[in-house]
Amino acid sequence: MSNLGKITPIRDARSSVGELVSIVIPVYNESANLHALWTRLNPVVSALGRECEVIFIDDGSRDDSLEILRGFAAGDPRVRVVELARNFGQHSALLAGFRNCHGEIVVTLDADLQNPPEEIPKLIAAIEAGNDVVGGWREERQDRAYRRLASRLQNRLTSVIVGVPMHDYGCMLRAYRRHIIETVVECDEKAAFVPALANSFAKRVAEIPVGHAERAGGESKYNLFSLAHLSLNLITGFSMLPMRVLSLTGMGIFLLDAIFAAILLGHRLVYGPQQEGALWTLFAVLFFLVGLVFLALGLIGEYIGRIYIEVRRRPNYIVRAVHGDGAADNGSHPPPR
Repeated sequence: MSNLGKITPIRDARSSVGELVSIVIPVYNESANLHALWTRLNPVVSALGRECEVIFIDDGSRDDSLEILRGFAAGDPRVRVVELARNFGQHSALLAGFRNCHGEIVVTLDADLQNPPEEIPKLIAAIEAGNDVVGGWREERQDRAYRRLASRLQNRLTSVIVGVPMHDYGCMLRAYRRHIIETVVECDEKAAFVPALANSFAKRVAEIPVGHAERAGGESKYNLFSLAHLSLNLITGFSMLPMRVLSLTGMGIFLLDAIFAAILLGHRLVYGPQQEGALWTLFAVLFFLVGLVFLALGLIGEYIGRIYIEVRRRPNYIVRAVHGDGAADNGSHPPPR
């Protein structure tokens, strides 16, 4: 059950003293922000007072992001860079990072600095309170009005489908227990939405307010089309409700059609064939049914498309190289097949 906006300590919480913390950061064309990100993240990691590793995943960047990240890895043994062969998408990059990290506590963070890395200790404290998943909640988002509205609708939809209500599923500043990460990776879904998938496996989920800032540099990788695509993935990946709704709608339309046909027959018997209003009504109903059929076909196509993608068993991502002092430790973490 979700604990929204507060952290409730649990008596049987496991001691996390000395646990390795992994910070996983997907990167795609963020060269304008990376130096500032590392300048702010480095002291946060050092102040945690425990062993940490920072995993950057270069998701096929076309700018200087990879060169900058390799410089970080060369200068700090805590840093490892996973280089993907091309751009596979944010959530595939996260899965690559999960397979290349070793922490008992895993924190995810965007590279655009809209979510401040200074909030990471709050997430770790919430995990130590006994939660399996802790999500960040951007109470005061610094985005445009249409983005805030679209995200609000998206969060409500996700909460209904997943069954775990949260204010902000889109915030990438999150923390997970190791067993949740392992379960998500084992699912090996081709269109995975990591926060929703993780919440569906967690026993205790919390959400805490975190800061949010305007993007300092670069461009956002999400737009309204991306949110719509994500909504379709959620609908078809987590629920059969749309298919059941269509089935119930079909039965309802059949009953209404039978009633309507009886009314038209009675109208003809009483007034004769000279009345044309009933004919226009029939055409209106017909156009509605045609639109509903196309909607149903599109929805069925989405489900069939997901099945097709899954049965091909193509990898979610391809790791081209791993850079850093810990690169040799990752041979036991092959990419999914």
